[in-house]
Amino acid sequence: MNRFFVKPEYVENDVVEISGDDFNHISNSLRLKKGDKIIISIGDGYDYIVKLSNFKDYSVLGQIIKKKTNQTEPSINIDLAQAIPKNRNIEFVIQKGTEIGVNNIIPLETERTIVKLSKNKEKRRIERWQTIAEESAKQSQRGKIPKISGLVSFDNKDDIKELINKYDRVLILYAGETSKNIENTIKKYKNEKVNNILLFIGPEGGFTKQEVEILESIQSSTELETISLGPRILRTETAGIVALSAILYEFGDLGGE
Repeated sequence: MNRFFVKPEYVENDVVEISGDDFNHISNSLRLKKGDKIIISIGDGYDYIVKLSNFKDYSVLGQIIKKKTNQTEPSINIDLAQAIPKNRNIEFVIQKGTEIGVNNIIPLETERTIVKLSKNKEKRRIERWQTIAEESAKQSQRGKIPKISGLVSFDNKDDIKELINKYDRVLILYAGETSKNIENTIKKYKNEKVNNILLFIGPEGGFTKQEVEILESIQSSTELETISLGPRILRTETAGIVALSAILYEFGDLGGE
């Protein structure tokens, strides 16, 4: 069955109304009819089987006939703070990260970030990136759409501090001598009550030493560690996907133990 994401306010008394692009997709592309069934998600951890009941000019109504727990969401939330790569490769990161199971994505601007966004351009890009996340969430049968947040810059230390203090653990991918092996780092989290992890991925050229020092200087109740993915240097758009996969594997979400 085809999956659609619906805002909770469009569901009332087990009746859902779908309009806009999703309505056009249902009626014109899929050519679904009264009596056909779809799956909807409202981001509450459940899937709802909906039987289409009434097609209007600009929307379709459906009756929820079954509710079941969504089985596709990871047991741990991992947010990806990704420095914006060049050549719009951030779109690849958003698409594949959503498929793998990222919770949310925070675009980063760092000293070595090549792509610099004005406020107007930032708004348009985030809207496009959010659309990519939604399309990928539908394709991969996710129970939620990862949120693409506003740009966070290392020029604003307060914003960085506010960001990292939301998490139980913060991991920074950094090719430094003191960086720890990602596998050993994640394994020790299994016996701890870790629910939210923030993963920092730097730009082409990586984080500067000063940026890592900024992160280390503002950690408070949040445990922060620098990690390594091994001896090979990965492209920034590859590194986030590999690290995300490794963490979810260790937590048993991608077939690990």
